Amino acid sequence: MSAPDGSPVGAERSVGQLVASATAEMSALVHDEIALAKAQLRQDVKRGVIGGGAFTAAGAVLIFSLPMLSFALAYGIRTWSEWNLAICFLLSFAANVVVALVLTLIGVVFSKKAKKGQGPQKVAASMKETAGVLQNAKPHPRRPAPADGAVEAVARSTS
Repeated sequence: MSAPDGSPVGAERSVGQLVASATAEMSALVHDEIALAKAQLRQDVKRGVIGGGAFTAAGAVLIFSLPMLSFALAYGIRTWSEWNLAICFLLSFAANVVVALVLTLIGVVFSKKAKKGQGPQKVAASMKETAGVLQNAKPHPRRPAPADGAVEAVARSTS
């Protein structure tokens, strides 16, 4: 088993290796935070597009299908009920308005979800939290130097 930098677990690592490892991990953290922000922003935009599409569909239904649907529905009601043709046309219009209102409500729901999307704000809060933790991090305490001024021998590598 080995550490992220490839050195064996439990082996002593130099300060340079520790700094390089910390730098690589911080870089990966920042890249992951940016990727998360992008993904959440895409999701919020997608919800907004769906809401806008529903509004557009509501308008298209009301405008383009209203004449044909109104005539067909009015004559169908007239055939079925023998009511006055004017009342049949009013009922046909009311049915088209109900369809447009349902599509409008769908558009409102998706638009509110897009407005409530807190993706970038969540990522910003997470990054601030990470920065706060790193600011409060303290270095590992070092052993005090011997009082008699003797220097410990350090093994040097020959590589």
